[in-house]
Amino acid sequence: MVSYLGPPIFAAFVWWFSTGAVLLLVGSVGRSELLRAVCAGGMLTIALCGLSVTAHDTSVGAAYMAFSCIIFLWGAQEIAFLSGWLTGPRAEPCPPDAKGFARFSYALQAIIYHEICLLACGAIVVWVTLGAENEVGRWTYLALWVLRQSAKINLFLGVPVTNDELMPDAVQFLKTYFARKPVSVFFPISVTAATAVLVVMIQRIVEVADTPSEVVGLTLVSTLFALGVVEHWFMLLPLPAITLWSWGIRPAFSPESNIMEQNPSTIAAASVHAAPTQASEAPQAAAEARSAVGPQLVVLPTARKDEAPKVRSSCARQRLEDQFRQTFLEQHPRSGLAPARVGIAAEPVATINGRTS
Repeated sequence: MVSYLGPPIFAAFVWWFSTGAVLLLVGSVGRSELLRAVCAGGMLTIALCGLSVTAHDTSVGAAYMAFSCIIFLWGAQEIAFLSGWLTGPRAEPCPPDAKGFARFSYALQAIIYHEICLLACGAIVVWVTLGAENEVGRWTYLALWVLRQSAKINLFLGVPVTNDELMPDAVQFLKTYFARKPVSVFFPISVTAATAVLVVMIQRIVEVADTPSEVVGLTLVSTLFALGVVEHWFMLLPLPAITLWSWGIRPAFSPESNIMEQNPSTIAAASVHAAPTQASEAPQAAAEARSAVGPQLVVLPTARKDEAPKVRSSCARQRLEDQFRQTFLEQHPRSGLAPARVGIAAEPVATINGRTS
């Protein structure tokens, strides 16, 4: 029972986690190209070494390891592709008026380097596992390559749902080569053919596989193939595919957009607290005037709606306005903004006039 239930769970988890990890590394955490290069190089080295070690091993553990090595190898290529290092000589959007063969030519130029890399890595996998008894790695890579080519062709010809939200910034131009429209004739043909292959693999698991290693290997490859067919249906049905990897997709932080969404009074208060130390070194008279006026006269001008866009656009300008108010209070004590000081100064004058008249 473990031979039949363990591989599907393992393959589904590896498919889900590896996709999200690559998106996270390329999109948000992996801002450093050096970090991504080290990860891709390490994954490539581990994959090739693991394949060579398990090529002649027919144990159940070797089947799992060969499958995982191919996932590492594929992930290294995805990192290079989604980072924009390995796309094609034409890293530009598709011209709006391009149609037919011209559009196909532009699309091929945009990804030709990646396609050559996929074929080269496939040749290396075949060479490493040539004549070996453990064929899990070879069949896994072939399944990934066939499903990827089918998905690319369908996206190019047209599907209702492209799921282009998964594309990182470095390869955003590739979205212009996708066609968001009803499916073409190729979609039912590709899905039907993939489903037929999946049925054949399941049949071999039940009727042909004898050893636990064969059962595990075929189950891993067939599960991965089934997940690829499900990904094809994501292009047709409005399924929440992006929610599967929402933890690996984080929008870039934009300080300006974050400021625009905040409350104007909150921004003003934050800018007052973040003002330079010169504000704390103002004269004692200005401090007394501000304390006498109370918090209303300080907060309300900064929270006015007509000044809110100015506050949002520049916090530095808000600090200058605060300093201007302090200077104004010092130079115009009778302007009405400091009633406490005006009252104190006016009372002695009235008393003296009363005594002299």
